[in-house]
Formats: sequence, C-alpha cells, structure tokens
Amino acid sequence: MQDEVNEKTIAISIKATKLSAKLLQKAMKFMLLQMKKQLEKQATPHGKQTLKQLVKQNAGVSNIEITDGNIKAFEGTAKKYGIDFALKKDNTESPPRYLVFFKGRDADALTAAFKEFSAKKLTEHKKPSIRKLLSTMKEKAAARNSERVKMNKKDRGIEL
Repeated sequence: MQDEVNEKTIAISIKATKLSAKLLQKAMKFMLLQMKKQLEKQATPHGKQTLKQLVKQNAGVSNIEITDGNIKAFEGTAKKYGIDFALKKDNTESPPRYLVFFKGRDADALTAAFKEFSAKKLTEHKKPSIRKLLSTMKEKAAARNSERVKMNKKDRGIEL
C-alpha cells in the first residue's frame, strides 16, 4: 500500500516537472520574441531625430522653414501624426533660420499636421489669457480690500 502511494506521488511530481519545463520553455520563447520586436523598433528611429538618421532611411528628404517660437509646439503635433523629422538651425543669416527636414512620403501627413498646428495657434491668440485675467482680478480685489475700513470694536448698541 505504501509503495503504491509512493509510486503515485513520484509519478505526479514527474508530470508536474515536465509541465513546468514546458511552461518555462514557452515563456522563454515569448520573451525572446518580444526582445526581437523591441530591437527591430529601435533599429529605425521615429519622431524627432538627427538629419543623419533621417537620410539613412533612404526615403527622400524634403524641408520647410519654421520660426523659432513654434519649434516645441510643432514637435507635439508631429509626434501625434507619426512624422519622422529632423530640425536644423541655419546660422548663416543674422536671425537664424530653422529648417524642418522630413521624409518625402510624409508630405501628406506633414500638411495635415501643419493645418492642425496653425489652427491651434490661431485659436490660441483669440482666447484671452487666464493669467492676465487673474492678475487684473487680484488688483481689483486688492483695491476693494484697501477701501474697506477695519473695525476692531463693534458697537452692539447695549449700554449700561
């Protein structure tokens, strides 16, 4: 009876070991596959990159000019549209020019991104500045508080 129980216990432990080995093998294959995908993603950079990296992709490079103040704001819109681009500062002129280089096949996406970007900038100028409004309201509140007279003792009308 005891031998039979021992044999069954050993058989179960062997089956469990085989099962865990298969699971471990499956998990390792999955992990290697994920690592391979990650390396492929890193091979081709996306978004903002250097001009050298952009030219290496052999997609034909085009450029447009952009002003200094709009560079950071444009990066968010370009990231949204998945545009690969490179910024280059041209110091040959007295006010430096900024050029945005992009892939030739991204031209349609770039025009859509610029339309959205310019629409956002136009609506931004129409909206009143909340900070300016807040500062004027603070000044008005301070003026009202300075006019108010403080009373340390209140006369309740009760006399002895």
